[in-house]
Amino acid sequence: MKKRLSVLCFSLAALMVLPLSACGESNSSGTGNNRFTGDLESERGAVIKVMDNGTAIEKGITEDLLAAFNEEYAEYGISAVDANMDSTDLAQDGPYGYGPDVLFGANDALMPYAADKHILPLPIDQLDCYDDIDANAWAAYEQSVDGVEYTFGIPVLVQAPVLYYNKSVLPENWQNEWDDDKDGTPDMVQYMNDLYAFSVQRKESSGGKQFGVMASYVGAYNIVGFLYTYGGYTFGANNTDPSDIGHSAGNAEKGAYTLRQLASAMDERCVDESLGLVAYDNLGDGTFFATISTPDVYSLFIDSLVDHGMSQQEAEANLGVASIPALPVSGDLTDASQGYLESKTMGGINGWAISSYTKYPNTCLAFIEFASNYEMVKNRCEILGSVSARTDVAADTGGLSMIVNENLERGNIIIQPSIKAVEQIWTPLSSLFTDIAKDPYRGASEQKYTTLPKLKSALENCDQQIYNAIFTLS
Repeated sequence: MKKRLSVLCFSLAALMVLPLSACGESNSSGTGNNRFTGDLESERGAVIKVMDNGTAIEKGITEDLLAAFNEEYAEYGISAVDANMDSTDLAQDGPYGYGPDVLFGANDALMPYAADKHILPLPIDQLDCYDDIDANAWAAYEQSVDGVEYTFGIPVLVQAPVLYYNKSVLPENWQNEWDDDKDGTPDMVQYMNDLYAFSVQRKESSGGKQFGVMASYVGAYNIVGFLYTYGGYTFGANNTDPSDIGHSAGNAEKGAYTLRQLASAMDERCVDESLGLVAYDNLGDGTFFATISTPDVYSLFIDSLVDHGMSQQEAEANLGVASIPALPVSGDLTDASQGYLESKTMGGINGWAISSYTKYPNTCLAFIEFASNYEMVKNRCEILGSVSARTDVAADTGGLSMIVNENLERGNIIIQPSIKAVEQIWTPLSSLFTDIAKDPYRGASEQKYTTLPKLKSALENCDQQIYNAIFTLS
Protein backbone atom coordinates (compact mmCIF):
# COMPACT_ATOMS: atom_id res chain seq x y z
CA MET A 1 0.00 0.00 0.00
CA LYS A 2 2.71 2.52 0.98
CA LYS A 3 4.83 1.84 -2.07
CA ARG A 4 1.85 2.07 -4.42
CA LEU A 5 0.75 5.36 -2.88
CA SER A 6 4.13 7.00 -3.44
CA VAL A 7 3.83 6.15 -7.12
CA LEU A 8 0.19 7.22 -7.19
CA CYS A 9 1.05 10.81 -6.37
CA PHE A 10 2.44 11.31 -9.87
CA SER A 11 -0.59 9.80 -11.61
CA LEU A 12 -2.93 11.84 -9.47
CA ALA A 13 -1.05 15.01 -10.17
CA ALA A 14 -1.38 14.35 -13.88
CA LEU A 15 -5.06 13.56 -13.51
CA MET A 16 -5.78 16.83 -11.77
CA VAL A 17 -5.41 18.87 -14.93
CA LEU A 18 -9.06 17.95 -15.56
CA PRO A 19 -11.40 20.93 -15.16
CA LEU A 20 -12.74 20.12 -11.70
CA SER A 21 -11.70 23.24 -9.86
CA ALA A 22 -15.16 24.71 -10.34
CA CYS A 23 -16.37 22.41 -7.60
CA GLY A 24 -14.48 24.52 -5.10
CA GLU A 25 -15.38 27.98 -6.17
CA SER A 26 -18.34 28.36 -3.81
CA ASN A 27 -16.50 27.15 -0.69
CA SER A 28 -13.66 28.99 0.95
CA SER A 29 -11.84 25.72 1.50
CA GLY A 30 -11.93 24.76 -2.18
CA THR A 31 -13.48 21.45 -3.16
CA GLY A 32 -12.17 20.21 -6.49
CA ASN A 33 -10.40 17.04 -7.55
CA ASN A 34 -7.43 19.35 -7.99
CA ARG A 35 -6.95 19.13 -4.24
CA PHE A 36 -5.71 15.53 -4.53
CA THR A 37 -1.99 15.54 -5.24
CA GLY A 38 -1.12 12.26 -3.53
CA ASP A 39 1.51 14.14 -1.48
CA LEU A 40 1.16 12.87 2.08
CA GLU A 41 4.42 14.47 3.19
CA SER A 42 2.83 17.90 2.78
CA GLU A 43 0.13 16.82 5.26
CA ARG A 44 2.48 15.40 7.92
CA GLY A 45 0.84 15.82 11.32
CA ALA A 46 -2.67 15.55 9.87
CA VAL A 47 -5.34 14.08 12.13
CA ILE A 48 -8.61 13.45 10.30
CA LYS A 49 -12.01 12.86 11.93
CA VAL A 50 -13.93 9.83 10.67
CA MET A 51 -17.69 9.45 11.09
CA ASP A 52 -18.58 5.78 10.66
CA ASN A 53 -21.85 3.87 10.90
CA GLY A 54 -23.15 3.47 14.47
CA THR A 55 -23.31 -0.31 14.26
CA ALA A 56 -19.72 -0.47 12.99
CA ILE A 57 -18.61 1.58 15.98
CA GLU A 58 -20.61 -0.61 18.37
CA LYS A 59 -19.14 -3.82 16.91
CA GLY A 60 -15.56 -2.53 17.15
CA ILE A 61 -15.10 -2.36 13.37
CA THR A 62 -14.29 1.35 13.40
CA GLU A 63 -11.75 1.05 16.20
CA ASP A 64 -9.94 -1.75 14.38
CA LEU A 65 -10.05 0.15 11.06
CA LEU A 66 -8.59 3.31 12.59
CA ALA A 67 -5.85 1.36 14.38
CA ALA A 68 -4.92 -0.51 11.18
CA PHE A 69 -4.79 2.69 9.13
CA ASN A 70 -2.73 4.54 11.72
CA GLU A 71 -0.22 1.70 11.84
CA GLU A 72 -0.02 1.42 8.04
CA TYR A 73 0.60 5.15 7.57
CA ALA A 74 2.64 5.90 10.69
CA GLU A 75 5.72 6.73 8.63
CA TYR A 76 3.85 9.58 6.96
CA GLY A 77 2.94 11.13 10.30
CA ILE A 78 -0.79 11.09 9.56
CA SER A 79 -3.61 9.50 11.54
CA ALA A 80 -7.38 9.11 11.79
CA VAL A 81 -9.63 9.29 14.84
CA ASP A 82 -13.29 8.63 15.56
CA ALA A 83 -15.27 11.82 14.97
CA ASN A 84 -17.50 10.88 17.94
CA MET A 85 -20.56 12.03 16.01
CA ASP A 86 -23.80 10.11 15.48
CA SER A 87 -24.81 12.34 12.58
CA THR A 88 -23.96 15.57 10.82
CA ASP A 89 -25.49 18.22 8.64
CA LEU A 90 -22.35 18.82 6.66
CA ALA A 91 -23.79 21.89 4.96
CA GLN A 92 -24.16 23.54 8.36
CA ASP A 93 -21.26 21.99 10.27
CA GLY A 94 -18.57 21.91 7.60
CA PRO A 95 -18.00 25.63 7.01
CA TYR A 96 -17.45 26.15 10.75
CA GLY A 97 -15.04 23.23 11.12
CA TYR A 98 -17.39 21.05 13.15
CA GLY A 99 -18.08 18.32 10.63
CA PRO A 100 -16.08 15.15 10.00
CA ASP A 101 -13.36 14.92 7.36
CA VAL A 102 -14.60 11.53 6.17
CA LEU A 103 -18.18 10.19 6.26
CA PHE A 104 -19.71 6.73 5.89
CA GLY A 105 -23.36 6.53 4.88
CA ALA A 106 -25.99 5.53 2.36
CA ASN A 107 -26.00 7.10 -1.09
CA ASP A 108 -29.31 8.87 -0.47
CA ALA A 109 -27.84 10.50 2.66
CA LEU A 110 -24.46 11.46 1.20
CA MET A 111 -25.25 12.47 -2.36
CA PRO A 112 -27.53 15.45 -1.64
CA TYR A 113 -24.31 17.11 -0.44
CA ALA A 114 -22.78 16.74 -3.90
CA ALA A 115 -24.98 19.22 -5.75
CA ASP A 116 -24.00 22.00 -3.34
CA LYS A 117 -20.33 20.95 -3.34
CA HIS A 118 -20.11 19.84 0.29
CA ILE A 119 -18.32 16.59 -0.59
CA LEU A 120 -15.38 16.11 -2.94
CA PRO A 121 -15.43 14.42 -6.36
CA LEU A 122 -12.98 11.52 -6.33
CA PRO A 123 -10.39 10.24 -8.83
CA ILE A 124 -12.00 6.80 -8.74
CA ASP A 125 -10.27 5.27 -11.76
CA GLN A 126 -6.96 5.72 -9.95
CA LEU A 127 -8.09 3.63 -6.97
CA ASP A 128 -7.17 -0.02 -6.46
CA CYS A 129 -10.83 -0.95 -5.85
CA TYR A 130 -12.14 0.60 -9.06
CA ASP A 131 -12.35 -2.56 -11.17
CA ASP A 132 -13.63 -4.67 -8.26
CA ILE A 133 -16.88 -2.74 -7.84
CA ASP A 134 -19.85 -3.15 -10.18
CA ALA A 135 -20.72 -0.19 -12.38
CA ASN A 136 -24.24 -0.13 -10.92
CA ALA A 137 -22.76 0.49 -7.47
CA TRP A 138 -20.49 3.29 -8.71
CA ALA A 139 -23.50 4.86 -10.42
CA ALA A 140 -25.09 5.52 -7.02
CA TYR A 141 -22.34 8.09 -6.38
CA GLU A 142 -22.29 9.72 -9.81
CA GLN A 143 -23.72 13.17 -10.32
CA SER A 144 -23.37 16.00 -12.79
CA VAL A 145 -22.14 19.28 -11.29
CA ASP A 146 -21.81 22.36 -13.47
CA GLY A 147 -22.40 20.14 -16.49
CA VAL A 148 -19.60 17.68 -15.72
CA GLU A 149 -20.10 14.11 -14.44
CA TYR A 150 -18.22 13.23 -11.23
CA THR A 151 -18.17 10.38 -8.71
CA PHE A 152 -18.40 11.40 -5.06
CA GLY A 153 -18.06 8.21 -3.03
CA ILE A 154 -16.55 4.74 -2.84
CA PRO A 155 -19.22 2.01 -2.58
CA VAL A 156 -18.67 -0.45 0.27
CA LEU A 157 -21.94 -2.24 1.07
CA VAL A 158 -25.04 -3.12 -0.95
CA GLN A 159 -28.48 -3.00 0.64
CA ALA A 160 -31.57 -4.54 -0.93
CA PRO A 161 -34.53 -6.48 0.47
CA VAL A 162 -34.25 -10.27 0.51
CA LEU A 163 -36.46 -13.08 1.76
CA TYR A 164 -35.38 -14.71 5.03
CA TYR A 165 -36.99 -18.03 5.87
CA ASN A 166 -36.80 -20.73 8.55
CA LYS A 167 -36.10 -24.05 6.85
CA SER A 168 -37.19 -26.01 9.94
CA VAL A 169 -40.77 -24.81 9.30
CA LEU A 170 -40.93 -26.36 5.83
CA PRO A 171 -43.49 -29.21 5.55
CA GLU A 172 -41.92 -32.65 5.81
CA ASN A 173 -43.21 -33.50 2.34
CA TRP A 174 -42.12 -30.27 0.68
CA GLN A 175 -39.93 -32.10 -1.86
CA ASN A 176 -43.05 -33.82 -3.20
CA GLU A 177 -45.71 -31.12 -2.80
CA TRP A 178 -43.76 -27.84 -2.93
CA ASP A 179 -41.03 -28.45 -5.51
CA ASP A 180 -42.82 -28.82 -8.82
CA ASP A 181 -39.70 -28.21 -10.92
CA LYS A 182 -37.68 -30.67 -8.80
CA ASP A 183 -34.70 -28.32 -8.52
CA GLY A 184 -34.21 -28.97 -4.82
CA THR A 185 -35.47 -25.54 -3.77
CA PRO A 186 -38.91 -25.02 -2.20
CA ASP A 187 -41.31 -23.36 -4.66
CA MET A 188 -42.52 -20.92 -1.99
CA VAL A 189 -39.14 -19.17 -1.89
CA GLN A 190 -38.97 -18.93 -5.69
CA TYR A 191 -42.50 -17.97 -6.74
CA MET A 192 -44.77 -15.52 -4.93
CA ASN A 193 -47.89 -17.49 -5.90
CA ASP A 194 -46.58 -20.50 -4.01
CA LEU A 195 -45.54 -18.38 -1.03
CA TYR A 196 -49.04 -16.90 -0.98
CA ALA A 197 -50.70 -20.33 -1.20
CA PHE A 198 -48.47 -21.69 1.57
CA SER A 199 -49.20 -18.62 3.71
CA VAL A 200 -52.96 -18.98 3.31
CA GLN A 201 -52.73 -22.68 4.16
CA ARG A 202 -50.57 -22.11 7.23
CA LYS A 203 -52.73 -19.28 8.58
CA GLU A 204 -55.95 -21.25 8.16
CA SER A 205 -54.64 -24.54 9.55
CA SER A 206 -53.28 -22.82 12.68
CA GLY A 207 -56.38 -20.76 13.36
CA GLY A 208 -54.51 -17.54 12.58
CA LYS A 209 -51.61 -18.25 14.94
CA GLN A 210 -48.94 -19.20 12.42
CA PHE A 211 -48.03 -17.56 9.13
CA GLY A 212 -46.17 -18.12 5.92
CA VAL A 213 -44.80 -14.69 5.05
CA MET A 214 -45.15 -11.69 7.35
CA ALA A 215 -43.68 -8.40 6.18
CA SER A 216 -43.96 -4.76 7.19
CA TYR A 217 -45.88 -2.36 4.96
CA VAL A 218 -44.54 0.59 6.96
CA GLY A 219 -41.69 2.58 5.44
CA ALA A 220 -42.08 1.44 1.80
CA TYR A 221 -38.39 0.64 1.19
CA ASN A 222 -38.77 -3.15 1.38
CA ILE A 223 -41.87 -3.40 -0.81
CA VAL A 224 -41.84 -0.54 -3.34
CA GLY A 225 -40.08 -2.98 -5.68
CA PHE A 226 -43.44 -4.69 -6.23
CA LEU A 227 -44.35 -1.58 -8.24
CA TYR A 228 -41.00 -1.54 -10.06
CA THR A 229 -41.49 -5.12 -11.22
CA TYR A 230 -44.52 -4.08 -13.28
CA GLY A 231 -43.06 -0.90 -14.76
CA GLY A 232 -43.29 1.63 -11.94
CA TYR A 233 -40.38 3.85 -10.97
CA THR A 234 -39.62 6.58 -8.47
CA PHE A 235 -38.08 9.41 -10.52
CA GLY A 236 -37.48 9.69 -14.24
CA ALA A 237 -34.15 9.91 -16.07
CA ASN A 238 -32.59 7.12 -13.99
CA ASN A 239 -33.91 8.52 -10.72
CA THR A 240 -32.49 12.00 -11.30
CA ASP A 241 -35.64 13.89 -12.43
CA PRO A 242 -38.07 14.47 -9.53
CA SER A 243 -40.54 16.25 -11.82
CA ASP A 244 -41.31 12.82 -13.33
CA ILE A 245 -42.75 10.59 -10.60
CA GLY A 246 -43.79 7.14 -11.76
CA HIS A 247 -44.96 4.82 -8.99
CA SER A 248 -48.19 4.55 -10.99
CA ALA A 249 -46.44 4.02 -14.34
CA GLY A 250 -46.71 0.93 -16.52
CA ASN A 251 -48.77 -1.78 -14.83
CA ALA A 252 -47.65 -0.82 -11.33
CA GLU A 253 -51.20 -1.35 -10.06
CA LYS A 254 -50.58 -5.09 -10.50
CA GLY A 255 -47.79 -4.85 -7.98
CA ALA A 256 -50.11 -3.04 -5.59
CA TYR A 257 -52.68 -5.80 -6.06
CA THR A 258 -50.17 -8.52 -5.17
CA LEU A 259 -49.35 -6.56 -2.02
CA ARG A 260 -53.05 -6.45 -1.11
CA GLN A 261 -53.36 -10.20 -1.61
CA LEU A 262 -50.29 -10.95 0.48
CA ALA A 263 -51.60 -8.78 3.32
CA SER A 264 -54.73 -10.93 3.47
CA ALA A 265 -52.54 -13.94 4.28
CA MET A 266 -50.85 -12.09 7.15
CA ASP A 267 -52.64 -10.19 9.92
CA GLU A 268 -52.87 -6.54 10.84
CA ARG A 269 -49.43 -6.54 12.41
CA CYS A 270 -48.10 -5.94 8.92
CA VAL A 271 -49.02 -2.26 9.43
CA ASP A 272 -47.47 -2.08 12.91
CA GLU A 273 -44.14 -0.26 13.13
CA SER A 274 -42.93 -2.78 15.73
CA LEU A 275 -43.11 -5.71 13.29
CA GLY A 276 -39.49 -5.22 12.28
CA LEU A 277 -38.37 -6.18 15.79
CA VAL A 278 -41.02 -8.87 16.31
CA ALA A 279 -40.03 -10.58 13.06
CA TYR A 280 -36.68 -11.78 14.44
CA ASP A 281 -38.27 -13.56 17.36
CA ASN A 282 -41.25 -14.92 15.44
CA LEU A 283 -39.13 -16.29 12.60
CA GLY A 284 -36.83 -17.83 15.20
CA ASP A 285 -39.65 -19.62 17.03
CA GLY A 286 -41.37 -20.67 13.81
CA THR A 287 -44.46 -18.46 14.09
CA PHE A 288 -43.39 -16.91 10.79
CA PHE A 289 -41.97 -19.02 8.00
CA ALA A 290 -40.56 -16.02 6.14
CA THR A 291 -40.16 -12.27 6.22
CA ILE A 292 -38.62 -9.54 4.07
CA SER A 293 -35.68 -7.55 5.36
CA THR A 294 -32.20 -6.33 4.43
CA PRO A 295 -28.83 -8.18 4.44
CA ASP A 296 -27.38 -6.27 7.38
CA VAL A 297 -29.71 -7.99 9.87
CA TYR A 298 -28.69 -11.54 8.94
CA SER A 299 -26.90 -12.01 12.27
CA LEU A 300 -30.03 -10.99 14.20
CA PHE A 301 -32.04 -13.81 12.62
CA ILE A 302 -29.22 -16.23 13.44
CA ASP A 303 -29.22 -15.00 17.05
CA SER A 304 -32.98 -15.55 17.28
CA LEU A 305 -32.73 -19.14 16.06
CA VAL A 306 -30.02 -19.75 18.65
CA ASP A 307 -32.16 -18.15 21.36
CA HIS A 308 -34.92 -20.61 20.46
CA GLY A 309 -32.78 -23.67 20.98
CA MET A 310 -30.59 -24.19 17.91
CA SER A 311 -26.83 -24.41 18.02
CA GLN A 312 -24.92 -21.83 16.00
CA GLN A 313 -24.27 -24.45 13.33
CA GLU A 314 -27.92 -25.52 13.23
CA ALA A 315 -29.04 -21.89 13.00
CA GLU A 316 -26.76 -21.20 10.06
CA ALA A 317 -28.00 -24.35 8.33
CA ASN A 318 -31.68 -23.52 8.92
CA LEU A 319 -31.73 -19.82 8.05
CA GLY A 320 -32.54 -19.58 4.37
CA VAL A 321 -32.01 -16.44 2.28
CA ALA A 322 -33.38 -15.90 -1.22
CA SER A 323 -34.22 -13.18 -3.69
CA ILE A 324 -37.75 -11.80 -3.41
CA PRO A 325 -39.83 -14.52 -5.16
CA ALA A 326 -40.86 -13.98 -8.77
CA LEU A 327 -44.19 -12.25 -9.30
CA PRO A 328 -46.92 -13.44 -11.70
CA VAL A 329 -47.27 -11.61 -15.01
CA SER A 330 -51.00 -11.45 -14.35
CA GLY A 331 -50.56 -9.60 -11.06
CA ASP A 332 -52.85 -12.20 -9.46
CA LEU A 333 -51.29 -14.52 -6.87
CA THR A 334 -53.80 -17.23 -7.78
CA ASP A 335 -53.01 -17.13 -11.51
CA ALA A 336 -49.65 -18.23 -12.88
CA SER A 337 -50.92 -19.07 -16.36
CA GLN A 338 -48.97 -16.21 -17.98
CA GLY A 339 -45.69 -17.04 -16.26
CA TYR A 340 -43.55 -14.98 -13.92
CA LEU A 341 -41.44 -11.81 -13.77
CA GLU A 342 -38.19 -11.57 -11.85
CA SER A 343 -38.87 -9.33 -8.88
CA LYS A 344 -37.22 -5.94 -8.69
CA THR A 345 -36.39 -4.17 -5.45
CA MET A 346 -35.23 -0.80 -4.26
CA GLY A 347 -31.63 -0.84 -3.06
CA GLY A 348 -29.02 1.37 -1.53
CA ILE A 349 -25.25 1.63 -1.55
CA ASN A 350 -23.36 2.55 1.62
CA GLY A 351 -19.96 4.08 1.08
CA TRP A 352 -17.24 6.56 2.01
CA ALA A 353 -17.14 10.24 1.07
CA ILE A 354 -14.81 13.15 1.85
CA SER A 355 -15.91 16.52 3.18
CA SER A 356 -15.09 19.50 0.98
CA TYR A 357 -14.05 21.36 4.12
CA THR A 358 -11.23 19.04 5.13
CA LYS A 359 -7.75 20.54 5.40
CA TYR A 360 -6.21 17.17 4.54
CA PRO A 361 -7.68 15.81 1.29
CA ASN A 362 -4.75 13.47 0.53
CA THR A 363 -4.92 11.89 3.97
CA CYS A 364 -8.67 11.48 3.56
CA LEU A 365 -8.23 9.84 0.16
CA ALA A 366 -5.61 7.48 1.57
CA PHE A 367 -8.00 6.59 4.39
CA ILE A 368 -11.07 5.82 2.28
CA GLU A 369 -8.99 3.78 -0.15
CA PHE A 370 -7.53 1.84 2.78
CA ALA A 371 -11.02 1.40 4.27
CA SER A 372 -12.24 0.06 0.91
CA ASN A 373 -9.53 -2.54 0.40
CA TYR A 374 -10.30 -6.25 0.31
CA GLU A 375 -9.40 -7.09 3.91
CA MET A 376 -11.16 -4.11 5.49
CA VAL A 377 -14.37 -4.64 3.52
CA LYS A 378 -14.36 -8.38 4.13
CA ASN A 379 -13.91 -7.84 7.86
CA ARG A 380 -16.80 -5.35 7.94
CA CYS A 381 -19.08 -7.74 6.05
CA GLU A 382 -18.19 -10.77 8.15
CA ILE A 383 -18.90 -8.99 11.41
CA LEU A 384 -22.09 -7.26 10.28
CA GLY A 385 -23.36 -10.00 7.98
CA SER A 386 -23.55 -7.33 5.27
CA VAL A 387 -23.10 -7.59 1.51
CA SER A 388 -19.94 -6.24 -0.06
CA ALA A 389 -20.02 -3.92 -3.05
CA ARG A 390 -16.64 -5.41 -3.97
CA THR A 391 -17.36 -8.30 -6.29
CA ASP A 392 -14.19 -10.15 -5.25
CA VAL A 393 -15.27 -10.15 -1.59
CA ALA A 394 -18.80 -11.16 -2.59
CA ALA A 395 -17.51 -14.05 -4.71
CA ASP A 396 -15.32 -15.32 -1.89
CA THR A 397 -18.11 -14.95 0.66
CA GLY A 398 -20.82 -16.55 -1.49
CA GLY A 399 -24.37 -17.11 -0.22
CA LEU A 400 -26.26 -13.92 0.56
CA SER A 401 -23.51 -11.74 -0.91
CA MET A 402 -23.71 -13.46 -4.28
CA ILE A 403 -27.51 -13.35 -4.34
CA VAL A 404 -27.53 -9.58 -3.85
CA ASN A 405 -24.62 -8.85 -6.19
CA GLU A 406 -26.11 -11.00 -8.95
CA ASN A 407 -29.41 -9.10 -8.61
CA LEU A 408 -27.49 -5.82 -8.79
CA GLU A 409 -25.65 -6.93 -11.92
CA ARG A 410 -28.88 -8.15 -13.55
CA GLY A 411 -30.54 -4.78 -12.98
CA ASN A 412 -33.08 -6.17 -10.51
CA ILE A 413 -31.95 -3.77 -7.79
CA ILE A 414 -33.00 -0.20 -8.49
CA ILE A 415 -30.70 2.05 -6.46
CA GLN A 416 -32.72 4.62 -4.56
CA PRO A 417 -32.43 8.19 -5.80
CA SER A 418 -29.33 10.06 -4.73
CA ILE A 419 -31.07 13.44 -4.70
CA LYS A 420 -32.65 15.33 -1.83
CA ALA A 421 -36.16 15.03 -3.26
CA VAL A 422 -36.21 11.35 -2.27
CA GLU A 423 -37.01 12.49 1.28
CA GLN A 424 -40.53 13.30 0.11
CA ILE A 425 -41.49 9.83 -1.18
CA TRP A 426 -41.55 7.88 2.07
CA THR A 427 -44.59 9.25 3.90
CA PRO A 428 -47.03 9.15 0.95
CA LEU A 429 -45.89 5.67 -0.13
CA SER A 430 -45.97 4.27 3.40
CA SER A 431 -49.43 5.73 3.99
CA LEU A 432 -50.75 4.17 0.80
CA PHE A 433 -49.14 0.78 1.36
CA THR A 434 -50.46 0.51 4.91
CA ASP A 435 -53.93 1.53 3.73
CA ILE A 436 -53.79 -1.16 1.04
CA ALA A 437 -52.74 -3.71 3.67
CA LYS A 438 -55.73 -2.80 5.85
CA ASP A 439 -58.17 -3.25 2.98
CA PRO A 440 -58.74 -7.03 3.30
CA TYR A 441 -59.69 -6.51 6.96
CA ARG A 442 -62.38 -3.93 6.24
CA GLY A 443 -66.03 -4.76 5.75
CA ALA A 444 -66.96 -5.54 2.15
CA SER A 445 -68.69 -2.19 1.66
CA GLU A 446 -65.70 -0.27 3.07
CA GLN A 447 -62.96 -1.81 0.96
CA LYS A 448 -61.22 0.72 -1.30
CA TYR A 449 -58.83 -1.22 -3.52
CA THR A 450 -60.79 -4.13 -4.95
CA THR A 451 -59.92 -3.51 -8.61
CA LEU A 452 -56.84 -2.63 -10.64
CA PRO A 453 -58.31 0.73 -11.80
CA LYS A 454 -58.91 1.74 -8.18
CA LEU A 455 -55.33 0.87 -7.30
CA LYS A 456 -54.07 2.75 -10.36
CA SER A 457 -55.96 5.84 -9.24
CA ALA A 458 -54.56 5.53 -5.71
CA LEU A 459 -51.01 5.30 -7.03
CA GLU A 460 -51.56 8.34 -9.26
CA ASN A 461 -52.83 10.30 -6.25
CA CYS A 462 -49.77 9.21 -4.29
CA ASP A 463 -47.48 10.44 -7.07
CA GLN A 464 -49.29 13.78 -7.05
CA GLN A 465 -48.82 14.07 -3.29
CA ILE A 466 -45.10 13.47 -3.71
CA TYR A 467 -44.91 16.03 -6.51
CA ASN A 468 -46.71 18.60 -4.38
CA ALA A 469 -44.39 17.96 -1.44
CA ILE A 470 -41.34 18.49 -3.65
CA PHE A 471 -42.47 21.46 -5.72
CA THR A 472 -45.71 23.04 -4.53
CA LEU A 473 -45.45 22.90 -0.75
CA SER A 474 -41.70 23.42 -0.36
